[in-house]
Amino acid sequence: MRVQMLGLCRFSYVGLRGYQKDHASVAERRAFLYDPDRLARRWLWFTTLALPGWLAQTDPDFTLVIMTGPDLPEPWLSQLRDLVAGTPQMRLELVPPMERHLEACRAAIAPHVDPRADVVGHFRHDDDDAVALDYVAAARRDFGQVKGLWRSEGWLSLDHSRGLMLRAGAGGAQFVPRIAHNMGVALTIFLPPDQPQTALHFNHTKLPLWMPGVAVTRPLMFIRSIHADSDSGDMGPGIPWQIEEADLDRQLARHFGLARADLDRLARAAS
Repeated sequence: MRVQMLGLCRFSYVGLRGYQKDHASVAERRAFLYDPDRLARRWLWFTTLALPGWLAQTDPDFTLVIMTGPDLPEPWLSQLRDLVAGTPQMRLELVPPMERHLEACRAAIAPHVDPRADVVGHFRHDDDDAVALDYVAAARRDFGQVKGLWRSEGWLSLDHSRGLMLRAGAGGAQFVPRIAHNMGVALTIFLPPDQPQTALHFNHTKLPLWMPGVAVTRPLMFIRSIHADSDSGDMGPGIPWQIEEADLDRQLARHFGLARADLDRLARAAS
């Protein structure tokens, strides 16, 4: 069975929907998202936390579409172009503001769906979160264990739900280990290639309304950041688990290719 792994990452896309924070007009949204200081912070999160995992995936057979507006200010637009030009797995889609956010997401994803695939593993990724270096490999492998359920239902969610919540502030980075089901990061939605939906079409907190789901609670698979610029609020419900403080540095390096010192500097700079 040919499985395409296809993700969408919105980088300060100007649209009236799709965010928890409301604005009355496109102009108001654009002024908020394109504030120079905010864009500098978002780029710092993206390049320090999110990007390393995508550049070093153990299974390089995936596509990550970065969606932004054609009027994204410089130097950020040129830097995204340079990144995509040098990374075979990445695509850049410049989508004008659209009233219907899900249509905008579909416009970004649709050109990259492989019609030869038997199933497409759709995922969403925020520019200030991280997935483990083996996320793509794990999603493809674990889907193979439950593909019979997908065949009978036509769609299926696969949730790698063990992660670290990163609270960022002036004091640096604090990590809270949680098993958080359907958090949205490291969550894959498997659909036939002719389905018009993307991962964004399904409210990740209500996935059981649409499809069966399988939760894989180990190994450690994601980092979700919580900071002053977060759109998704607090960490939400979850089950605490323990990690020894002395083991945290090793786990960050092993699973994400990250160093705690770099994340401490990021947290202080972003605050």
